[in-house]
Amino acid sequence: MYAVIDVETTGGNFSSERLTEIAIYLHDGEKIVDEFSTLLNPEQPIPYMITRLTGISNEMVAGAPRFCEVARKIVELTEGATFVAHNASFDYNFIRHEFRRLGYNFRRPTICTVKMSRKLLPGLQSYSLGKLCRELGIVIENRHRAAGDALATTRLLELLLETDRQAIEKQSGYSIPEMIKEVPEETGVYYLHDEQGRIIYIGKSNNMFERLLQHFRNSETSKAVEMRNRAASVSYEPTGSELIALLLESDEIKHHKPLFNRAQRRSVFSYGLFDFTDENGYRHLQIGHQLNGQQPVTSFTTMEHARKYLYGIVERFELCQKLCGLYETRGACFHYGIKQCRGACVGAETPEAYNRRVDAAIRLSGFMHPDFYIIDRGRHRDEAAVVKIAGGRYCGFGYVSPSEAHNTTSLDYCISPYSDNRDTRQIIQTFLKKNPRTKIIRVQSGD
Repeated sequence: MYAVIDVETTGGNFSSERLTEIAIYLHDGEKIVDEFSTLLNPEQPIPYMITRLTGISNEMVAGAPRFCEVARKIVELTEGATFVAHNASFDYNFIRHEFRRLGYNFRRPTICTVKMSRKLLPGLQSYSLGKLCRELGIVIENRHRAAGDALATTRLLELLLETDRQAIEKQSGYSIPEMIKEVPEETGVYYLHDEQGRIIYIGKSNNMFERLLQHFRNSETSKAVEMRNRAASVSYEPTGSELIALLLESDEIKHHKPLFNRAQRRSVFSYGLFDFTDENGYRHLQIGHQLNGQQPVTSFTTMEHARKYLYGIVERFELCQKLCGLYETRGACFHYGIKQCRGACVGAETPEAYNRRVDAAIRLSGFMHPDFYIIDRGRHRDEAAVVKIAGGRYCGFGYVSPSEAHNTTSLDYCISPYSDNRDTRQIIQTFLKKNPRTKIIRVQSGD
């Protein structure tokens, strides 16, 4: 049995937005056998842009039932059925979160018609619901309304069943392995263990349960099958924050070196890019082995990666090959002869002018600000996650009460130390670029 579902919401974030409409078509694999559709009072205002998109206004939902009033109907209608939706994680996470507010753990096997369409109907121009249905000749009435979109998704499911019923039934027929039944659908890091308790795989996900379910359903590669067969137990660490999950996963893989994380289990960063100032006042950049007590500008796993990176910044900032340890000879470096070095190697450029470009190159390797905290969502409502950067280096992470999220003393106290390396910096920089509204608390020098 398939429960084809579509929801409309007040926005895109399931943790803070609410449902305004839900539609369910119960399908037995041949035909629709039951249906349910209703507007919902979200108990918060509907933004104007959402009203423009869906046509659902505050006035329309004022007298509609609240989610708690239809929750029982949804449970009963979907019991024993596979949850089907177009971009299923969106609809499923919203409904799960609504149930979580009521203290109920709503869990159903899912099928995403976006993913199944890509697999069974390859080569189409677009897999968005509107464009996909247009290309397949499926008419959508009342686009961006739950009933209209859910009915179109039902027609799409029927077409997919006609294309490869076995693939759809196999997807919906998977049982949940006993070892993952207690894993929450939350952000965090999970561990697969073999019969001896050894960690054989470490992963990160915004939905640990769903990701683990994917692992146990995956039979597409010999590696996936071998890993699944060797897994005897699962453990996990909720993080709340996606950033902390990424940082923790990276650190744990380097520490444990699991068998099935071959692509990620790089050894400890052995090489660093260091800087020092000579007797004439010129700043040098030099690659060397990581030594206790020395803090590198950035770190690398191999000498090859380090030299490639250094060559890149030498060219970009017109630095001196000789002062960067890339040209060993008396007199001027090779780049000075072809006018790509401004002459620091022979005193033709002042230390002040040269060092400004070295500073710019070093800043490129780090962060826009040397000292700051990143504040992100915690593992529950009464907690905030904290990541600390000091001196341009990643220091670690921790958790505090939201009321203490502005107190730098409390933020410092909660931090558990973790290793700084090029991977962690790249993770943080990429996360901040993808999430520009992330809360940042900068610390001024001397604070």
